[in-house]
Amino acid sequence: MDGWVEPKPTACLALADGLVLRGMGAGAVGTAVGEVCFNTAMTGYQEILTDPSYAGQIVTFTFPHIGNVGANDDDIETVAEEARSAAQGCVLRAAITRPQSWRARGGFDAWLEKRGIVAITGVDTRALTSHIREGGMVNAVIAHNPEGVFDEPALVEMARKAPDMAGAEIATTVSTRHAAPWHGGAWTWPGFYGEIKGDGPRIVALDYGIKGNILRLLAERGANVTVVPANATAEEILALDPDGLFLSNGPGDPGATGKIVGETLKTLIDRRLPTFGICLGHQLLGHAIGAKTKKMRHGHHGANHPVLDIDTGAVSIVSMNHGFTVDAATLPKNARETHRSLFDGSNCGLAMTDRPVFSVQYHPEASPGPHDSYNLFDRFFAMIAEEKAQTAL
Repeated sequence: MDGWVEPKPTACLALADGLVLRGMGAGAVGTAVGEVCFNTAMTGYQEILTDPSYAGQIVTFTFPHIGNVGANDDDIETVAEEARSAAQGCVLRAAITRPQSWRARGGFDAWLEKRGIVAITGVDTRALTSHIREGGMVNAVIAHNPEGVFDEPALVEMARKAPDMAGAEIATTVSTRHAAPWHGGAWTWPGFYGEIKGDGPRIVALDYGIKGNILRLLAERGANVTVVPANATAEEILALDPDGLFLSNGPGDPGATGKIVGETLKTLIDRRLPTFGICLGHQLLGHAIGAKTKKMRHGHHGANHPVLDIDTGAVSIVSMNHGFTVDAATLPKNARETHRSLFDGSNCGLAMTDRPVFSVQYHPEASPGPHDSYNLFDRFFAMIAEEKAQTAL
């Protein structure tokens, strides 16, 4: 009987710090360059890889079995065509198996290839996660070559020369280019998204890389939603006669994007326009009111993060996806910290004391993740109603 023949690696992951890992290629053939991070979610790999907040990043999945329920056309969080690429690549432990789900419309490998996502399997993702936790997120290159030929020193050098995420302005590149109404509702059994034409509060959603489920939850509550580009001016936004303003999630360094959108946000806040921000929107709001943000070592990426509501003492388990954080010590006198991570004590929310404005660092819309914080959308609507009632007096 013939002996065991070790399969020849067809993919290589090269980090800027010199670590090189070999495995088997999946998805698109070619190379992908980005900041390597890890995500601890056990489900929702399609939502994660299509979240525009991951633009410019390579996602390491800590859960070993990714792709086993296949892929479909519903679990997509990308809204704007400009954000279609989202994550650059992904790192997996186990090989991708045949889909085992009634919702599957195809295999995960083919889905990755179609979207141009380069992947590597057979990697010890727990060891890689520990490496990132200890040394921080660094740039990396995934190379997928069916011939198994790699110039590893050149790949390491490519990773070292890649632009750093600190200082990177990416949000405006993944934003929609034109204002448009949104009518999509939430997913309902047995498996479809409905259409809703809300006649409630007029909400303008600034798209910095917005996730679809945010818009669905706004629409489900009856909002008349219009999505506008990240660089929309205050005049263009006010011309839509909004009752509320939503600041979306997105990728890149908030300090860099804040230089572009900060004055617009200041103008709208001074007009007492009720405002709710999530993730990058939270960080941009912080910059607009005078706070600072800072780069985190390995960030927060996953669906199992405990967050404390400082006002109520309640703890919610939430989804997170960010590599920067608002420095709570730099908040101005007319703002206060409202939420805090129970993992590392970093800021997870703020509210202004003299304006109808609040934001959170995490993702209350989930997709993937728990629904513990859906109530924040209700809080936003209540704030809009209260401000309208006071204005009418």
